Amino acid sequence: MAVSHEIQYFLGANSPTGFYSLYSELLPPETASVIYILKGGPGCGKSTLMRQVAQQAAQAGETVEYILCSADPDSLDAVVLPRLGAALVDGTAPHVVEPKYPGAVEQYVNLGDCYDRAGLRAIRGEILTCMDGYKEHYQRAYRCLDAAAEIQTDVRAMLATPALEEKLAARAHGILSRELKPKRSAPSGRVKQRFLDAVSHKGLITLFQTACAQCTRIYELSDSYGLAHLLLTHLLAGGVMGGYDVVACPDPMAPDRLSHLLVPEVGLAFLSASPACPFPGRPGGCGWTPWWTGNCCAGAGPGSVSPGRSPPPSRERPWSPWLRPRPCTTGWRPCTTPM
Repeated sequence: MAVSHEIQYFLGANSPTGFYSLYSELLPPETASVIYILKGGPGCGKSTLMRQVAQQAAQAGETVEYILCSADPDSLDAVVLPRLGAALVDGTAPHVVEPKYPGAVEQYVNLGDCYDRAGLRAIRGEILTCMDGYKEHYQRAYRCLDAAAEIQTDVRAMLATPALEEKLAARAHGILSRELKPKRSAPSGRVKQRFLDAVSHKGLITLFQTACAQCTRIYELSDSYGLAHLLLTHLLAGGVMGGYDVVACPDPMAPDRLSHLLVPEVGLAFLSASPACPFPGRPGGCGWTPWWTGNCCAGAGPGSVSPGRSPPPSRERPWSPWLRPRPCTTGWRPCTTPM
């Protein structure tokens, strides 16, 4: 059983086109018991309240999913209690959350009522100074991310050949036949979208511990050029059609592309790693398999290759048309447009 405080994701991303939101994926309001939408400005205690609720829920034995702030990973943006169908979420900008079924499911909590207004007025000048240039700094960061994304796109365009796509489809077919055999008479699985990566003030962050907390078998996809998406879309399509619920994790630098895929119900994860954000090594209790996705692999293992060498011949079954990504039928598609 996963340790609750180790299940952490992001629902927002600092992307090349601005802030990208997956907050509509927090918890389906149609099946939720209650969603508390916290309102109030910085410093009013939203993160503190959520941490206290999460701590008491964990002590009571509940599984807790922590949603971290992509700008400041030390801060919380939401807490989800899956078994109870309950959530608390920071509903302020840039990830504004508004109720779909106000009163029946969602409830507002105004923490602005808790401000020490007299104390804030005493330091009004300092507060105004701190906010100077805030938005301009973000816009500059987004321009830099956009420039980096253009280079990544150009590199992928050179490397993602039809031959490589066919080989990865065949490899995906082989992995599916071993790891995710279709369930008998089962409906299609569900897709939950979460970011496992964030571009933050601390740099690029990947929450590998979240996968290790839920999965005992890890495929490490050594991927310097963003080619794992070609493999992961096939794995997602096959897994969902086979009746498995999956967690699809987009790339914050390209939110329409997959970076990781988790299948917690069978303890299986496919994690992309790169020199910029390496996998921390074989975690305790995890079955770790290094795997090649287009350049080199960080260790010996099935399907791995050394830097600068060609990949070994595929021993998997030939490519099949049913492994083509089908966004409309698998549920994988970008959830929202950038804000």
